[in-house]
Amino acid sequence: MERRYSDMSIEELRREIGELTDKARKAEQMGMVNEYAVYERKIIMAKSYMLNPADFKPGEEYQIDGDPAHNFRIVYMNGTFAWGYRLNDQGEKVSEEEEEALPISMLGKKMN
Repeated sequence: MERRYSDMSIEELRREIGELTDKARKAEQMGMVNEYAVYERKIIMAKSYMLNPADFKPGEEYQIDGDPAHNFRIVYMNGTFAWGYRLNDQGEKVSEEEEEALPISMLGKKMN
């Protein structure tokens, strides 16, 4: 039975990320796009558990890894997820959605 990331130590998470990276690489080489995407998401989640959610505060704005055209403003935190919305270069909301959740490992450089 697989253990939850929240129950793993930092070293166990690093080992898990290494194994997932190998599996993702193999899936990509074999052209298994969906399987590759699953491993990439698992890596993102495992990396989130290596960060301290207390370092991310509501009202702060961050770059989004993988989305250089937008920043992310946090409205509130829930565990390893930052809830908020994407902003364009002019600081305007990009989506009509109320909020979306991003794993904190997807947040890059703090903007403000």
